[in-house]
Amino acid sequence: MAIQRVGVVGCGLMGSGIAQVVAAAGFETTVREVNAELVEKGLKGIEKNLNRLVEKGTITDAAKGQIRSRLKGTTSIDDLKGCDVIVEAIIEQLPAKRELFSALDKICPPATIFASNTSSLTITEIATATKRPERFVGLHFFNPVPVMKLVEVVRTIATDPAVYEEMVAFGVKLGKTAVRANDSTGFIVNRLLVPYLLDAIRALEEGVGSIEDIDNSMKLGCGHPMGPLTLLDFVGLDTTYYISQIMFDEFKERRFAAPPLLKRMVLAGWNGRKSGRGFYDYSDPANPKALKF
Repeated sequence: MAIQRVGVVGCGLMGSGIAQVVAAAGFETTVREVNAELVEKGLKGIEKNLNRLVEKGTITDAAKGQIRSRLKGTTSIDDLKGCDVIVEAIIEQLPAKRELFSALDKICPPATIFASNTSSLTITEIATATKRPERFVGLHFFNPVPVMKLVEVVRTIATDPAVYEEMVAFGVKLGKTAVRANDSTGFIVNRLLVPYLLDAIRALEEGVGSIEDIDNSMKLGCGHPMGPLTLLDFVGLDTTYYISQIMFDEFKERRFAAPPLLKRMVLAGWNGRKSGRGFYDYSDPANPKALKF
């Protein structure tokens, strides 16, 4: 099947980024949100990103116009029924994802391929809400989607091998390096990344080093672009806490268990950059200050 029309469900940070790269790759793209305000917000974010690329000389103004012409926003799920592939990027909650795909399954042709951008839930469990588990994969992009070059293409035991290869090729067409992953909670990246981030919090709790020293050690000693505590603030402490709960529930291993400090910070609303405070205080975003615990 030649993929021509792609649907994206969710026009938040991840969904809008996915919609942008899909349209930039030449596909007719329909992105759906639950209300017009969220659609407009997402499309304005894409417009801003494209303008920045024009200013940098990465794309021409004409190319921007072409990309924009391939993008359509909607609040109606029915507008997705003509899509060859639909990528879901909504809230990271299993019931919501299952409800969405159950509804899509009823209106989309049997040939339509479904994909979830979930970072932690099992693809199999989402796919069982449909009658097409053989045409269901994971497409896990990374934030910010237009910049990050990786996509994890996840297969379940039920995924048709031909469908899987088609989606690997689709990931490459989007300009990404497509890595193959099996349907195990956390896939490849979070399976390795989450324990590392949680251990950084434990090191802080146990007085191994200060926030700045832990971050600088991993930046300068291991060549990481940012330290683990800075990365936690960027990802969102609430997001990491939620993912750790899912992974601990699956594996029952201490390395996936959320440290007490992480739980307390999330309860206090200290979720990182987006809330203005996490391991750093972002009152002055250009000059964040490490907090003392």
